[in-house]
Amino acid sequence: MVLKAVLFDFNGVIIKDELIHRELIDELLLAENLPPQGKEFWQVSVGRSDRACLYELLKLRGRFVTDEYLDKLIAKKAIAYRQRLEQLDTLPIYPEVVDFIKQMSESGYKLAVVTGAIRSEVELVLEQAGIDRYFETIVPGDEIKQSKPDPEGYLLAVDRLNKLYPDLDLFSSECIAIEDTFAGLQAVKSAGIQAVAIANTYPFHMLQRRANWTIDRFEDLEFDRVNSFFESVG
Repeated sequence: MVLKAVLFDFNGVIIKDELIHRELIDELLLAENLPPQGKEFWQVSVGRSDRACLYELLKLRGRFVTDEYLDKLIAKKAIAYRQRLEQLDTLPIYPEVVDFIKQMSESGYKLAVVTGAIRSEVELVLEQAGIDRYFETIVPGDEIKQSKPDPEGYLLAVDRLNKLYPDLDLFSSECIAIEDTFAGLQAVKSAGIQAVAIANTYPFHMLQRRANWTIDRFEDLEFDRVNSFFESVG
């Protein structure tokens, strides 16, 4: 068996924008005359799609939630997210991620983004960072029914890569996925993919037992060892 594809989460892996998302969601709640997030942020919001997050937060606050209501809030947040990024002097991309993505692409691996963020947000950041051309496909939160920790997004990424490259004959077991949250790592494992946890959101020791490999920085991922693992299980 050989490694064929590297799949990336987006928020907390490619871009350091979790605080921005928290602030924007709190602003949405306040505009609806509802209290902002407290400790529930870590249980409800981190690692999950905007739709899943807002649905749970609104239900917890006693609101009747319809798809139309959610669509309106998500569209409002998307506009605010773009405006917030435009106000920044520097895009908050994680150090080393651009070089790492280039290296993975040049090494012949197929790359994909699997995220709870909506497509417009992902495309905006990838384009501004100059790395959009390295990704074969994006599976965003607005194109799946179930948020992480459900594996739907990762399974769809494998399916899309196979449709784009029929000769690839890709299986979930021939991928690694890089995640920073418990929900994301659970989704990876449930999809039958080898999990790499990067300690951007949670401390290293809290991620270690949930992943096949745990790293502090992208440069810490030793691909000789990763490839040896895939060869050993082939």
